Amino acid sequence: MTRSPYQLSVAPEVLDRLHPRLRAYFGPVPTGHVGRGEGRFEVVGTPRRWLWPLLAWFARDAVMFPVWERDVPFSVENRPARVRRGQADVLEARIAVRAHRTFHFRSGDRTMVDAITAEPEGLTDHLGRRGRVSALLRTEVDAEGPDRGALRLVSTRVTFRALGRGWCLPAVLTPRVTLVERFDDDADVQRVSLVLSAPVVGTLYRYEGAFRYAVVPDARRGPDAGRGRGR
Repeated sequence: MTRSPYQLSVAPEVLDRLHPRLRAYFGPVPTGHVGRGEGRFEVVGTPRRWLWPLLAWFARDAVMFPVWERDVPFSVENRPARVRRGQADVLEARIAVRAHRTFHFRSGDRTMVDAITAEPEGLTDHLGRRGRVSALLRTEVDAEGPDRGALRLVSTRVTFRALGRGWCLPAVLTPRVTLVERFDDDADVQRVSLVLSAPVVGTLYRYEGAFRYAVVPDARRGPDAGRGRGR
C-alpha cells in the first residue's frame, strides 16, 4: 500500500495538521507489515440495558457488543487489505485498512472488525465482518485549541447493504458516529474516543481509552492476509 485511504480521501493540507505521531497511524501500512497497539479502555458499551438486545444483533457481525464495562484491556491490529465494493454487478477491489480491535471483557474476548476505504463519495467505514453497515465520514483536524493535531471523524450518512444495494436511513433516524483520535505527549499514548448517538435518544454506545501503537513486520503474514470480503 503506497497511500492510505485517508491520504486518498482527505486534502493534504488537512492531514498536514495532524500530530506527527498520528500521521504514522493514519498513513499506509507497508506490505508485509502490520500496525499493532495495546492499551485500556476506561469504558466500553452502554449502561442502557434496554439497548442490549439490539447490540446483541450487531455483535453477531462483530460491530458492537451488549456490555457496560470499565477498565477493559484491548489490542488493535491494522492491516492493509483490498475490499470489494460497488453494486452487485460491478464490484471493485478498493484499497482499505482492515482493523481488528479485541476487547478483553470479564466474560471473554470479543473482536470488533471494520474496514476503512476511499470511496468516490469520500472516506467510508464499513463495519463488521461483512461490511453491511457503512458510514460516510467527514474529516476534521483542528489547527489550534485543545484538540490541536487531533483527528475527528463524524459520520454524515449511514448505509445498510441488502439485496445487492445500499439503503440510506432518513436523516431524522440516522445515528451519528463521532470518533476522535489524539496523541497525548505527556503520557506518550494515543487517546481514542468513539460515541454513537441518535436523535432524541442520545448516546447509544461509546468507548474511550488510550494505547501505544507501532507498525512492525508481520511475522504471521500468510496467503489470506489482507484479503477483504465486504460486499
